[in-house]
Amino acid sequence: MGRGGISHSVDRAFEIMTDYCVTKDRRPIGILILLAILFLSPSRAAAQLDPWEFEVYPYLTEGRGTAELETDNAVVANGHSHSGEGTAAGTFRSQGMWYNQYEFTYGLTDRIEAAAYLLMASPDGHGYWYAGSKYRLRGRLFDPDVLPVDLGWYAEFEWRQAPRFDSADTEIELRPIIEKDLGQFSLMVNPVFEKVLSGVGRKQGFEFGYSTGAYYRWMRYLSPGVEFYGAAGMIDNTNPLSEQQHYVFPVLWGELPHGIEYNLGPGFGLTRGSDHVIVKFNLEIERFVGAVFGPSSDNGWFF
Repeated sequence: MGRGGISHSVDRAFEIMTDYCVTKDRRPIGILILLAILFLSPSRAAAQLDPWEFEVYPYLTEGRGTAELETDNAVVANGHSHSGEGTAAGTFRSQGMWYNQYEFTYGLTDRIEAAAYLLMASPDGHGYWYAGSKYRLRGRLFDPDVLPVDLGWYAEFEWRQAPRFDSADTEIELRPIIEKDLGQFSLMVNPVFEKVLSGVGRKQGFEFGYSTGAYYRWMRYLSPGVEFYGAAGMIDNTNPLSEQQHYVFPVLWGELPHGIEYNLGPGFGLTRGSDHVIVKFNLEIERFVGAVFGPSSDNGWFF
């Protein structure tokens, strides 16, 4: 998920506070929009994304009555040595940081799923800490191939984030989901819009980021892909490119025995404000546990 943005002030006291509180964010709708964002008027805030969730969401949701358990893991192999830099938005440095997210997802209907997250982190040499909680709904519009591209939606509420990892207490995150399949290739785009509700940055508007992936279905157990993640800052006042975060992840993904799916790979920072190398490893398993609601209408487009 994400982090609240803060702008530097000419006031010295506010500058000291921002040493521990930095802008948070995630991902755009395509390369053209991303390039446009990079050249908008700069602000003096650092742009940050959600290091607990290096994941690109697909159009399809969990089936009705199906539960999924997932763990998303990332470690900063080569990061920054000071707090408030790279993926670190709190009092710990990013170098050596382990990010662990545990997710439970349930298919409410054929088109809508609900999920709850537990966020944990292990700063280098500082033990294992609770970092926050998240709750979300995700859905898809229409059936596959009804539109030229498959469209979905995502709404998330981030609650009780630990100040040592994030300066914002509560946030909302919204993202459209766009997917297009071309033969054995799949392209997924998740623009991300995030707003701080309480804590540092609550008086600011929406921040903008992205997560995007291109995948090739080669074998069931082993397929390649490439993912892009980034954060540009506030929508109406983006950061200088050097302060933004942008990453490219070559990944391998597939399904192991017993229905365990994986997605792993190294991520490389593309700007000075990014951590240099991050390694991610995501695992998930799903099982049908029983439906609460009846099947969706064949003529329905939302639920």
